[in-house]
Amino acid sequence: MVDVLVTGAGGRMGREVVKAVTESDGMRVVAAVDPGCPDVSISDGACGEYICRSDLAEAIRETSPDVMVDFTRPDVVEDNLRTALAAGVDCVVGTTGISTETLSEIAQTAPSGTCLFVAPNFAIGAVLMMQFAAQAARYLPHVEIIELHHDRKLDAPSGTAIRTAGLIAAAREETPVSPGRETEVADGARGAILDGISVHSVRLPGLVAHQEVLFGGQGQTLSIRHDSIDRTSFMPGVVLAARRVGALSGLVIGLESLLED
Repeated sequence: MVDVLVTGAGGRMGREVVKAVTESDGMRVVAAVDPGCPDVSISDGACGEYICRSDLAEAIRETSPDVMVDFTRPDVVEDNLRTALAAGVDCVVGTTGISTETLSEIAQTAPSGTCLFVAPNFAIGAVLMMQFAAQAARYLPHVEIIELHHDRKLDAPSGTAIRTAGLIAAAREETPVSPGRETEVADGARGAILDGISVHSVRLPGLVAHQEVLFGGQGQTLSIRHDSIDRTSFMPGVVLAARRVGALSGLVIGLESLLED
């Protein structure tokens, strides 16, 4: 049995994680933590009724979880990770907005054999989209990224866009000049530059998580797009990571590392 602690349990993603873990064989939620709903009872359909606690360290001491799943905010995730890893709890993180350098430093403070697993996107289709984009970049190096998210997302560009740009940059043999920036009528019209790639962020109510990677070549274009139309799209990846993280150690980034096994 894999005992799971969920941080950010009072939020929309946190509630989905609680439900997904509860419905998965061989797993159970032993603690739900969220400072926004301190020590209150939550009734959530198939999950039944559970207590949402406010103190992460206390919840870890009382329940001894195997894994912490974190979908919180960039300004609190670092403290959550330091607390959990110091206690020898493996971490599965979907919160974006924290640098790879910081993640690496945090992972190095954990006891040997403990894993910090981070994925910018847990949707299987999004992982495939990133892999296909990296493959296409070998032959079509001219590329731009458009990412679209709900208006409450706290970071831009998204972690998925940053990860996609990095994979493309590593795969393509040349970095073409991104034209038009010198003639911008409004600053930023051509987007931000990540690894030599123009990235455009859209934030609107009604969206969940979407990304399109546009390639251009002589007489042709190629569009690779993924759409998460519901937060349940992330749950199979979250459950997979929570099951597998116990066999890993150190800092591991990207769900593709699990899909390749």
